[in-house]
Amino acid sequence: MENEIASSEPIVKIEKRLRYISGMIKQNGRKILHNYPITSPQFVALQWLLEEGDLTIGELSNKISLAFSTTTDLVDRMEKNELVERIRDNKDRRVVRIHLLDKGKVIIHEVIEKRQEYLREVLAGFTTEEETVLNEMLDSLYDRMKQVNEK
Repeated sequence: MENEIASSEPIVKIEKRLRYISGMIKQNGRKILHNYPITSPQFVALQWLLEEGDLTIGELSNKISLAFSTTTDLVDRMEKNELVERIRDNKDRRVVRIHLLDKGKVIIHEVIEKRQEYLREVLAGFTTEEETVLNEMLDSLYDRMKQVNEK
């Protein structure tokens, strides 16, 4: 039992650090978004559309982990603000895809640039070697998490 507790201490610390880091990134992201006409969930949705291309409401709903009806409302608001548009699939007219418009792309690129500036400031005290090691460790962690999630 004592060994189990001792071996779980690094896990407890890692989980706590990742939670705090995630919270700080989200908090900073929200500050950045105050200067733009989008909400945090809309930002996440627009990011997915930028990275994945046109998606159906169902696909987008799965990516952003929101209910289908909530995602529909989200898309309605983004469409009203001319960030996205609904387009019919050429192969199957019953399928409607959400397409990212130029205004949405500009906002996403600007917000991501500001988030990267924040990270650049945070990492300013790191050596090139430390940045490389951090990047490699994060890549490794991400790959392992994907493997475990796919089980």
